[in-house]
Amino acid sequence: MEAGGEANIIETVRSIEVSEALPQGGAGLLTLHGGDGWTTMTILSIIGFAMIGIGFLGSPQVFVRFISIKSEKEILPGTVTALTWTLFADSGAVLVGVTGRALFTPGEIGGLDQNILPVMSDTLLPAFFSGLYIAMVLSAIMSTIDSLLVVASSAAVRDYWQKTRHPDMADNTLMSLSKVLTVVLALVSFAIGMGILLYNKEQGIFWTIIFGWSGIAATFCPVIVLSLFWSKLTALGAKCSMIAGFCSVSVFKFAMPPILEAAGLDAINDGLAALDVLPPSFAVGMLVAIVVSLADRKGQAKVAGVADELRAR
Repeated sequence: MEAGGEANIIETVRSIEVSEALPQGGAGLLTLHGGDGWTTMTILSIIGFAMIGIGFLGSPQVFVRFISIKSEKEILPGTVTALTWTLFADSGAVLVGVTGRALFTPGEIGGLDQNILPVMSDTLLPAFFSGLYIAMVLSAIMSTIDSLLVVASSAAVRDYWQKTRHPDMADNTLMSLSKVLTVVLALVSFAIGMGILLYNKEQGIFWTIIFGWSGIAATFCPVIVLSLFWSKLTALGAKCSMIAGFCSVSVFKFAMPPILEAAGLDAINDGLAALDVLPPSFAVGMLVAIVVSLADRKGQAKVAGVADELRAR
């Protein structure tokens, strides 16, 4: 099996567009807007996909890298490295998708786009390199999972339970409690993921991951953004924002669609489905942080001189 080069891949994909005879003459596989043109739903979908990137601002295992920077001189090299890696990774993902669409039919990948990489590695690579690829993917997944679990368990046990409630807790007890909580969090996360898959089997693994990623982004991103650019954010506003953003993800995912459907608001329901849960949840978290902070008189008194202090530096 061979792709035949860039020109042949593009020609093959164009022939698929015509043969599928979808609306407006094709599937839109090589266009920015897909097969439906620049409709409202297309624009909302693009915004929803683009907003996935904002999760990096609130991801704890990523944000801690910014905190650990030793000097401002490291910011520019770090920025260049991060942008270069992102461009290569995202461009590679698009290239794999286009190439896979030219080489395989939907039936050959089980009807799920997310199967394209495993199918390509199993079909196009020798068994050894196929196994090596699978190991690389699993290692990348595990590195993210264990980072999130360790951050979550340490925040609960070390930052809250020990420092706030039991400052005299022994280190041995702390370690034991951290291990137990890590296992519990892993099991709970697994149960939630399986529940989401059973709730909507058509969306598959990708959207399950995006759901979890949206929870992280909506919980932490508004607080981090406002902490950097708005001196009036209070502790109460930050806490309420985190709670509101976290809860909004589940509300927009599970509660809002049936409510809008029952109310006959199909257009709004379709628009929220195109956006997915992150943009509206992020907006809720941001709005709650601003409103609660402005209404928090005690908190405003505490941060009254923060802006002047920052300008003085």
